[in-house]
Amino acid sequence: MTQTQIKFSRQDSMNFFRTLNKRVNTYFKENKLKKTGNWKLHLKTIVMFALFLSPYFLILSLNLPNWANLLLTMVMGVGMAGVGMNVMHDGNHGSYSTKKWVNKLMGGSIYILAGNVYNWQVQHNVLHHTYTNIQDHDEDLDAGRILRFSRHAKWHRFHRFQHYYSIFLYGLLTFNWAITTDFMQMYRYTKRKLAYGKFPKPAMNWSILVITKLIYLTIWIIIPMVFLSIAWWKILIGFFVMHYVAGLILSVVFQLAHVVDHAETPLPEEDGTMKNSWAIHQLFTTVNFGTRNRLVNWFTGGLNHQVEHHIFPNISHIHYTKISKIVKQTAKEFNLPYHEYETTRKAIISHFRHLKELGKKPTLQYQ
Repeated sequence: MTQTQIKFSRQDSMNFFRTLNKRVNTYFKENKLKKTGNWKLHLKTIVMFALFLSPYFLILSLNLPNWANLLLTMVMGVGMAGVGMNVMHDGNHGSYSTKKWVNKLMGGSIYILAGNVYNWQVQHNVLHHTYTNIQDHDEDLDAGRILRFSRHAKWHRFHRFQHYYSIFLYGLLTFNWAITTDFMQMYRYTKRKLAYGKFPKPAMNWSILVITKLIYLTIWIIIPMVFLSIAWWKILIGFFVMHYVAGLILSVVFQLAHVVDHAETPLPEEDGTMKNSWAIHQLFTTVNFGTRNRLVNWFTGGLNHQVEHHIFPNISHIHYTKISKIVKQTAKEFNLPYHEYETTRKAIISHFRHLKELGKKPTLQYQ
């Protein structure tokens, strides 16, 4: 990833963000609401952790047939994704609670999801939220050689088929966290001295990474091998299935917001200057989907309200449905885009259509 300094335009002559921010603050003040989570989020936290952990204890305590154990590992994958989108995400954005220690605790749930707080906060909070959809700056666009998520990325002949094979790779997201990604990110981010807040001591960061990985492997692999009279390879298959289900859900949800037809991938000028201010940049690079579907709203932790989340990442997702009306109306008044797909199905179709388009051999200017 490049280290060129990106500078967003300070020219917002329309004062879009100032107006929007004032209106959103007024909404919370008039309704006497806190911008963080409430009992709805707390209840959802219990449900998501139950989906994630209850099957684990059932597998350990009951002598179940193989098909039942496999089904339970799939449920664990659903719960794993649910904890990530609803609990860990808000916690690491500081929007779960007004109390820092609660946010730290909930954000730390990423350790039992195979991730690392430092890496996630740098990749997501710093790189993705700051440089959304900017090639070589937003690492969410970097899928290595095998997938091409931007027209500015290098094209390979096999990309012609990426709209077919991509879905099989999406399920590997959290599995890669567990075995390789965190170590590579830790090395890269530490070398560049990146941080969300104060830069931590590298030795402490590496120690936390190694210790939490050992604890993670003990919980999900060693303990089942010791207490279950199940072949070791079946336990590894269950571990992989859990991760694959979670990775598939998380990857698809992430892609529907930024790798679709309506999401732009602008490049900076030679001096690193972007055309728009940061807030307006989010409107051009981010897309909502399925916002009228209560189940999608509930399960994805507001990640289908990506426009609202990107402009107000420190507001808990439980408020996005309400403030989306304010954001949409304000964007319309200022003649700015507000992209959204009415249904999740339409967003999925758009994503794979976009992948197909990106897989075509580009003209010389984009190679």
